[in-house]
Amino acid sequence: MTPEQITGTFIDFYRERGHLLLPESSLVRPPDDPVLFTTSGMHPLTPYLEGRPHPLGRRLVNVQRCLRTTDLDEVGDPTHLTVFQMLGSWSLGDYPGPRSLRWGYELLRDGFGVERDRLHATVFGGDGPVGPDTGSLETWGELGVPVELTGQENWWSNGPTGPCGPDSEIFVWTGDTPPTGTPTTDGRWMEVWNHVQMRYHRDGDGRLEPLRQHNVDTGMGLERMEMVLRGGRSVFEGEGFRPWVRSVTGLWQPDEETLRRVCDHLRSSVVMIGDGVRPSNTGRGYVLRRLVRRVLTLLWRDDPSRSLSDLPGEPFRHTLDGFRLGTGVGDPRDVLLDEERRFRGLLRRGRPVVSRYRSRGPLTDVDYRYLHDTYGLPRELVDGLLTEAA
Repeated sequence: MTPEQITGTFIDFYRERGHLLLPESSLVRPPDDPVLFTTSGMHPLTPYLEGRPHPLGRRLVNVQRCLRTTDLDEVGDPTHLTVFQMLGSWSLGDYPGPRSLRWGYELLRDGFGVERDRLHATVFGGDGPVGPDTGSLETWGELGVPVELTGQENWWSNGPTGPCGPDSEIFVWTGDTPPTGTPTTDGRWMEVWNHVQMRYHRDGDGRLEPLRQHNVDTGMGLERMEMVLRGGRSVFEGEGFRPWVRSVTGLWQPDEETLRRVCDHLRSSVVMIGDGVRPSNTGRGYVLRRLVRRVLTLLWRDDPSRSLSDLPGEPFRHTLDGFRLGTGVGDPRDVLLDEERRFRGLLRRGRPVVSRYRSRGPLTDVDYRYLHDTYGLPRELVDGLLTEAA
């Protein structure tokens, strides 16, 4: 199934069950939101999860572009991404968690054709003042899906305060052998869908207060679901990454981990630029600047003559279309090339500084931090400059 087919199947399934399509939000949060980016489909719905009536009703479904920096250091493995698309469904004080799980199982089995033998669930087993999620445990038992009980791994919150509650995560077996082990003991079990029962509000002092209404919030990663349905071994084999993988491989022949990081960061940067973000030294702009400079650091580590200007237009257009963004190809390309020029200038100015520090002896962690904080030189490039100078 293509990403469009997966999205259409998901949305149609929930529409048939009374859910209305929720318009997609920008990655950029409003000025009164302390969070820089939309990190999940539920993020824009926080007031309604806390009890405010939603103008579209109590059953909602959508597809939402999301950005997370918490997994940035894990990008390069087969499944983690910086920007991704999330398919979500919500019950705002309407139906209970077990019904959501039954619908989820039905969609996976009948809509997407995932065999029951390839499914495994994890369920909150209780921790502190909150007991085990017996409703989810009993539901999976009735459906014949094996369950693993965990603690905080199955407790979802969007931050230190706000709506939270137990969740049940659904995993699909991605190995070449018959399924074995559990999600916490075998990495070939890959999480594709999370069903959260938003029952509590966590106060600033850590106390849990029951919400006025019990909600259900589900989130399915589109890129991971495509990987499962295609029988792939990496999200980077999916349709959304093919133009990037083809272009980056043809131009620079990087190793597999570098290829994944470069493709993820470039694709994420284009989406951010398409949503109006520009490189800067603070806030959202700093996240974008960091991604672009991580790409350039990886590329220039082996060959300083490499340039983003060598990239063709296809991956830019493909990404903007795939994320439903209307910006023309010229704008993201111009922003990236301007940031490349700035970074090259920084390196020219930084070489004599690095040489000065090197003349005093081996660099310490304090030196690396100073060079980064004062001159914006990442450790990887400082090491490259040292090697070049030697």
